[in-house]
Amino acid sequence: MKSILKSLPKNEKVALAFSGGLDTRTAVAWMTENGVEVYCYTADLAQPDEDNVEEIPKIASLYGAKKAILIDCKEEIAQEGVIAIQCGAFHITSGGLKYYNTTPIGRAVTTKAIIQQMKKDNVKIFGDGSTYRGNDIQRFFRYAKLFYPEIQIYKPWLDPAFVNQFGGRKEMAEYLEKIGKPYKSSVEKAYSTDSNLLGATHEAKDLEYLDRSLKIVEPIMGVPFWKMQIDPEIIEVEFRNGKPYSINGKVYPSMYQLMKYANQIAGRHGLGICDMIENRVIEAKSRGIYEAPGMALLHIVYERLLQVYWNENTLDLYYTLGRKLGRLLYEGRWYDLETVAIKEALLKISSMISGKVTIELEKGNNYIILNTEAEKGNYNPEALSMEKTHSSFTEEDRIGQLEVQNLSIANNRNLLELLNLLK
Repeated sequence: MKSILKSLPKNEKVALAFSGGLDTRTAVAWMTENGVEVYCYTADLAQPDEDNVEEIPKIASLYGAKKAILIDCKEEIAQEGVIAIQCGAFHITSGGLKYYNTTPIGRAVTTKAIIQQMKKDNVKIFGDGSTYRGNDIQRFFRYAKLFYPEIQIYKPWLDPAFVNQFGGRKEMAEYLEKIGKPYKSSVEKAYSTDSNLLGATHEAKDLEYLDRSLKIVEPIMGVPFWKMQIDPEIIEVEFRNGKPYSINGKVYPSMYQLMKYANQIAGRHGLGICDMIENRVIEAKSRGIYEAPGMALLHIVYERLLQVYWNENTLDLYYTLGRKLGRLLYEGRWYDLETVAIKEALLKISSMISGKVTIELEKGNNYIILNTEAEKGNYNPEALSMEKTHSSFTEEDRIGQLEVQNLSIANNRNLLELLNLLK
């Protein structure tokens, strides 16, 4: 049995990841008109660009869905975001800033939740609105097949009949107008946006051109720090056993609530906004403007504590494996065996991290660390002090350590001279 259906499976039940946008509204109406029972599932990821996510299933029903459900994923995405921080699962970085893989995490959480609901509803065909040029088509496919092996995939944008009828937004809007269900969009932006609790991605349209800066973006999770005055603010963040525990002394009842507050604090300074060029899963390059205020704040604090606890070799494993894990997450492999192995290793040693960091947030990605308190870290200000203090080794010990390195130096010199590289 083929996994991917190239034409509409008429008289079947088909699940659709429903966002409420023009494309998924069109897909629901068109599929229903052509004899498909459409089950629409919407993940509540605390999307900051949705005023009322509870209304989205009602929209799906209006456009013909046989069943429409809102699935609460807020705590799940918060927990997965923290795991990504603990493992440093971020591979796209430039100039000291990072893309926090917020969309890939969202796709993993969304697909897993939808598949669980599909099994309850006995729906065995899954679809979404992703196109063949992007990353999401692979992410949705891999997660769906991983958790539901017998599932089949139907994607409207892979169906020639759908593509030929609806070449773009104009044709879709005209179709909905024709069937008496017009789509009234907000003011057209110069870019597209996808968001969840952890962050927002702005890309496409004008942002595809590198002579357009991030200044054309209106942030939805923070402030445009480049055109306003922002007063500094001092924040204290505490981690316990590798996880965020409190902000400014307040303990939150859930990781979702903590992440939501972290977004509010860091967002009002414009922290976590960055401009990146990435390599998609098909190796084509794309450009995005990203927001992730809460993730950025928690990541800064966590890595500060790592430096207090872990030695150089452990930090090297964290950075190396974390970058590898970030790419796997990006490719839709967050639950694969190799990612499980990496996460297990890094989460095990992350559990020792407990402490507080006081940080002064300024404007944009500018901040100052004011204080670091670790419960059982390895940092000892007297161990290497330039002042006269008790030390675990003497100057004579250091002379011996240096003399031993003569063998390594001599071996290197001989090889470099053979290659005529020692000049």
